[in-house]
Amino acid sequence: MNNYTDQLLIKDFGIEKKVLELIKQAEKEVLSEYEALDDIMAYNQYKVLSALQKNRIADMHFAWNTGYGYDDPGREAIERVYADIFGTEAALVRPTIVNGTHALAITLMGVLRPGDELIYCSGGPYDTLEEVIGIRGEGKGSLKDYGITYKQVELLPDGSIDLETLGKTISDRTRMVSVQRATGYGWRKSITVNQIETLTKFVHQIRADIVCMADNCYGEFLDIKEPTNVGIDVMAGSLIKNPGGGLALTGGYVCGRDDLIEKISYRMTCPGIGGECGLTFGQTRSMLQGIFMAPKVVNGAVKGAILCAKVYEMLGYEVCPGTKDDRSDIIQAVKLGSPEAVVAFCEGIQAAAPIDAHVSPVPWEMPGYESEVVMAAGAFVQGSSIELSADAPIREPYNVYFQGGLTYEHSKFGVLKSVNQLYTKGLLEDF
Repeated sequence: MNNYTDQLLIKDFGIEKKVLELIKQAEKEVLSEYEALDDIMAYNQYKVLSALQKNRIADMHFAWNTGYGYDDPGREAIERVYADIFGTEAALVRPTIVNGTHALAITLMGVLRPGDELIYCSGGPYDTLEEVIGIRGEGKGSLKDYGITYKQVELLPDGSIDLETLGKTISDRTRMVSVQRATGYGWRKSITVNQIETLTKFVHQIRADIVCMADNCYGEFLDIKEPTNVGIDVMAGSLIKNPGGGLALTGGYVCGRDDLIEKISYRMTCPGIGGECGLTFGQTRSMLQGIFMAPKVVNGAVKGAILCAKVYEMLGYEVCPGTKDDRSDIIQAVKLGSPEAVVAFCEGIQAAAPIDAHVSPVPWEMPGYESEVVMAAGAFVQGSSIELSADAPIREPYNVYFQGGLTYEHSKFGVLKSVNQLYTKGLLEDF
């Protein structure tokens, strides 16, 4: 039987036969993991469909008005849909929230007040939040500038939350305990929904008034439950990651208790205005269609991450998470060990992109990051990490972080091109 796809990959994309054989073997060995993911995908697909039908979404919701955006039916509808999908009382879903960091920042700044204490219980936050909190950067309006203190509890060696230390860290000033579901630039497994449920029960038993907050970036639709289904009071994320399905052009969301969402809305706009104003700029259609497509898109991205893990395990590299580990985000980390290998990996991902495949990614001092970062992201939506992408801080031990792919086939192609680039550059030992 002719294999037209292999012929195309060899002829038009320069994939080495040896690389193709490796990826095929790896794919065969992870099929059982794929089957479990398909059931989660189907459950979430019908959950999203139910929310759209319940809220009687109609063509009228795709129109948009001007000015202040009072009584925007599309904006109100999409926020009801998000609240239903994530099992919360209220939501903010806006194209004017510029990214996940912004969504998290308005959440922190909306809830916390001078004299309050914030605790992160999953180790350090993602790099871009360090200046928001005040871990670094002075005088820029951080939480620290406003007299909000910060503590951090490291994860246990097995990657679980250290509840014993957290209990000792919580004080009478503690207002919020936050957990970052995804790995960020850490070498750890993502925090599962079951772990988050244990966390929220533990914290609320100590004091019911402590707000449990989750950074849900990269985690939506990895499970049949979300953090807000298991005790999280408020969570935030980006629309150009999982829930946008590759169709949302920009934006972020915050879902949670009604009283918290109201406070956060005043930080999003200003006191007295809150969520009553704000144009959607005609983006309601793409945001709603995006979340409708999201469960299937996320499914392909997770499968691609598992394939990436398997392939690089077979090549002898350390990976996190492992092929058979539970996953709670779409990110796959690979410890490549040198800056040359990291850049080559990202060159392969860039060359696999539908947009800007002809350019070469180079490390640069990206705003908000502590180290130089190399990013590969040839996306239809700039910066969209639900689309195929990879990035890495240029610092030891030189880990690269692979994620995304609007289809499984494209995510798989990213794995192919990354290995092919390392191979043709002579950076793969014993292969």
